[in-house]
Amino acid sequence: MNASRLPELLAGLTTRRPVTVVGAAVIDVIADAYALPWRGCDIELKQQGVNVGGCALNIAVTLKRLGIEAGNALPLGQGVWAEIIRNRMGKEGLHSLIETTQGDNGWCLALVEPDGERTFMSFSGVENQWNADWLAQLTIPPQSLVYLSGYQLASPCGELLVKWLEGLDSVMLFIDFGPRIGDISDALMARIMACHPLVSLNRQEADIAAERYGLSEDVQSFGAQWLQRFAAPVVVRHDKEGAWYFSKQSAGCVPAFPAAVVDTIGAGDSHAGGVLAGLASGWSLADAVLLGNAVASWVVGHRGGDCAPFREELLLAHKDV
Repeated sequence: MNASRLPELLAGLTTRRPVTVVGAAVIDVIADAYALPWRGCDIELKQQGVNVGGCALNIAVTLKRLGIEAGNALPLGQGVWAEIIRNRMGKEGLHSLIETTQGDNGWCLALVEPDGERTFMSFSGVENQWNADWLAQLTIPPQSLVYLSGYQLASPCGELLVKWLEGLDSVMLFIDFGPRIGDISDALMARIMACHPLVSLNRQEADIAAERYGLSEDVQSFGAQWLQRFAAPVVVRHDKEGAWYFSKQSAGCVPAFPAAVVDTIGAGDSHAGGVLAGLASGWSLADAVLLGNAVASWVVGHRGGDCAPFREELLLAHKDV
């Protein structure tokens, strides 16, 4: 995959397929930690900031900044956190399709170690209180792209969401299970995979999936076996080593773009947002993964998970690639 094609591709980035982002908007309290805490310890943290985040919101911001229009079903409640989120979404030109008075939004403490690795501790809010009335408010046209996160699928409302997915007609599901891939029951996972979603995994999540389903840990063999077992495409992100993609039509590895890593918060979400933007534009999976790599390389070079690039910034950064 030739990275020099990115500027040409970006010129053709436009919404050709409807996109609906279903998931969470939460608050990320981000702090530097010289080491992760151990039982009974008392460590000093250095706060970086309080950011608006959540997998789905990170993706909504990425799509918006890349010029892709999407319907954003991110439940917003009433409370201190919800108001911060609502104000931030307004500044991005975003609004949520789901409003509720049932409580506040959740928040997450993100600890960033010196090498940029991050560890999350999450507190749920209204974003994990999905109900049939909320889902009935969503109109999903045929041929849509629909994004869902493992955080919601592993929550108590996961079965309700899967039942809703099963009732959608002629859509392409994009699922990023994240660290919750091991928390979803076998029965529910079987129903999810029967919908033949495009799944995005990082290296560690692919290892969990390989162990769970008796697949090879070698990425190429893993991808081939995944296709055979689920008849569904998969993307496996290997950070600076690029990202592999496997589909019925093609398979390969798209090299990563060089980046000086500051922290990795939001890297997976931004990659998913880039891939979704490419697919919404009618691109091949390979080209969509190329865009995902470019967006993720930008994000890991900046603080926080809410720093997705605008299309113009990507063009400027890669015009001489």
